[in-house]
Amino acid sequence: CPAVVAPKSRSIAMPPPADIVKVAIEWPGAFPKLMEIDQKKPLSSIIKEVCDGWSLANHDQFALQHADSSNFYITEKASTSTIQQISCTAYQNNRNEIKNGAILRLTTSPAQNAQQLHERIQSSSMDAKLEALKDLANYSRDITFAQEFINLDGISLLTQMVESGTERYQKLQKIMKPCFGDMLSFTLTAFVELMDHGIVSWDTFSVAFIKKIASYVNKFASDISILQRSLAILESMVLNSHDLYQKVAQEITIGQLIPHLQGTDQEIQTYTIAVINALFLKAPDDKRQEMANILAQKQLRSIILTHVIRAQRAINNEMAHQLYVLQVLTFNLLEDRMMTKMDPQDQAQRDIIFELRRIAFDAESEPNNSSGSIEKRKSMYTRDYKKLGFINHVNPAMDFTQTPPGMLALDNMLYFAKHHQDAYIRIVLENSSREDKHECPFGRSSIELTKMLCEILKVGELPSETCNDFHPMFFTHDRSFEEFFCICIQLLNKTWKEMRATSEDFNKARKRVMQVVKEQIMRALTTKPSSLDQFKSKLQNLSYTEILKIRQSERMNQEDFQSRPILELKEKIQPEILELIKQQRLNRLVEGTCFRKLNSRRRQDKFWYCRLSPNHKVLHYGDLEETPQGEVPHDSLQDKLPVADIKAVVTGKDCPHMKEKGALKQNKEVLELAFSILYDSSGQLNFIAPDKHEYCVWTDGLNALLGKDMLSDLTRNDLDTLLSMEIKLRLLDLENIQIPDAPPPIPKEPSNYDFVYDCN
Repeated sequence: CPAVVAPKSRSIAMPPPADIVKVAIEWPGAFPKLMEIDQKKPLSSIIKEVCDGWSLANHDQFALQHADSSNFYITEKASTSTIQQISCTAYQNNRNEIKNGAILRLTTSPAQNAQQLHERIQSSSMDAKLEALKDLANYSRDITFAQEFINLDGISLLTQMVESGTERYQKLQKIMKPCFGDMLSFTLTAFVELMDHGIVSWDTFSVAFIKKIASYVNKFASDISILQRSLAILESMVLNSHDLYQKVAQEITIGQLIPHLQGTDQEIQTYTIAVINALFLKAPDDKRQEMANILAQKQLRSIILTHVIRAQRAINNEMAHQLYVLQVLTFNLLEDRMMTKMDPQDQAQRDIIFELRRIAFDAESEPNNSSGSIEKRKSMYTRDYKKLGFINHVNPAMDFTQTPPGMLALDNMLYFAKHHQDAYIRIVLENSSREDKHECPFGRSSIELTKMLCEILKVGELPSETCNDFHPMFFTHDRSFEEFFCICIQLLNKTWKEMRATSEDFNKARKRVMQVVKEQIMRALTTKPSSLDQFKSKLQNLSYTEILKIRQSERMNQEDFQSRPILELKEKIQPEILELIKQQRLNRLVEGTCFRKLNSRRRQDKFWYCRLSPNHKVLHYGDLEETPQGEVPHDSLQDKLPVADIKAVVTGKDCPHMKEKGALKQNKEVLELAFSILYDSSGQLNFIAPDKHEYCVWTDGLNALLGKDMLSDLTRNDLDTLLSMEIKLRLLDLENIQIPDAPPPIPKEPSNYDFVYDCN
């Protein structure tokens, strides 16, 4: 009987331990080493092991850093006492971010490096000093190095160099101008990077330093790098210290900033508007109107319109944000009038109402002051105030005691009456002479409209950190809000007539008409008209009849068929549609997105990019110096995160970076765009999406990768739209009609475009 031989057991490859990562480590003049790093070991032990391999003594003077463009040091979690010294999330355990395949570099420790650079930047050799400042500007981006350099009183050294040292170099400027410019540029860059970590308070700087920085705004207008950093420092000073705001406001004037807006460099224009916005935002209430008057005198609006908005180049996101901030701050000047009640005993305020009546009815000579004529005059005024559409015919001042809109409504009415007199008289007389109860009361309508316009433009609210929604048309007129009102009050009067609303039950009619008027205004604003005339033209095409057609069309597109066969069909095809949406989301993640790094101290152009690998297994991400043009290649993104390591995706206030940054936590719009990827035991990748659409795309895509439901509003809208389209297609009578699989070819371009007509 032949012997029975047992089959050999197959060896099952076990996955590597989660705490072991395989990396390459470089050292100048030696071949890189391949090592396995145990993340449970103390970092000092790992560095000692690496040093021993190359026979290097004093391992405590060495450290590991990423060998990519960031050159950031590898760190462990700092002690509680160290963290308490820093106002931001400075020291964090970034060693957990080391991934398999990472390339590290053995280098001098942060303390040693900081000490060496501290000595080198004081060298008597100009070339050595220049090279040291260049290295300092690069290393200062790392919070670990920054803390060590600041501990050596490095900030004070840099400020002394700016205050006094540069004067010595200026004597050499004629013979070595490029060297001097580069030296000053690197000094200011290092200062900006060090201060951006939030370790040192802005209140510690002297008047001499502020004067020097302010002087650079004028002296170095042709040196883009020095000018840019000087403007950035001034903005941060104003935003972060009330005392420094007052000192900066004394040193820098709007007249000094205006020339930088008339140049062609959009980045300099952006920083210039940012400084103006900071001065505007931090100015005391009693100074803001004064500053607005100065801006008007210097023709800031027309300069921005000509050299920024209508320049022959695209407006980038940061410029759009600064224009939005300026727009909000300008409209916020109306808040005081909006929240001011009318004093019925104030004769000057009552004279405004008299003026409205005089312009509308062109009163003849005043009656004599006899008791009989006084009664006659009161009766006449009461009648005219009723025609003007006030609630209180005897004392119309009482109509303006509600805030908002307070006195702002009366200001708008007077502006309309004086600057658009024909339209004002036509509206008042047209409605006061009607006998069919369809008249639109001008007074009450103006009050309601002013209140609604304040809500649309968010008058009185602080600007958002993330919003870029500026409207070019508001930069085309010095009294843009009043002109906006004048256009909209005529629209309201027209829509009132088209809807045949009655004044008998004004509250009900007002609600219906105002809903339509608001929709008309919002639809016109979304097209971003370039001028007030274009806005007016857009409104003319959005009559009440057109709004009804649009609503009907939207209802049909969103129609929810309730019959049982349709519901069964929807249930059957819904998984296909969801899979289609899922693939679209994942494809967008593969394309990637550029995210902005926000911080609570200042808004600067710092970006990072993240994209999903084509096989959907790895997230590639890394820092960028500027906004990318198109997609960023995978190989240029140094950091990786395997999808398999992702534990959860959290949003809003549950994000770790929202809990850490109190200033951002208070901003509702930032909270709505925040999400985080949690991985390993304490690792996290934090995002703030550029807009709501990208937020939905990324949270949907990440949830899809984790096998979870896509729950965003965008998914619900896409699902409803695609389901509706698919059902309507399937219900069409398509017998004997062949639907092609591929789209039809694009026709050739015509020989000429003479048939094109520009409606604008």
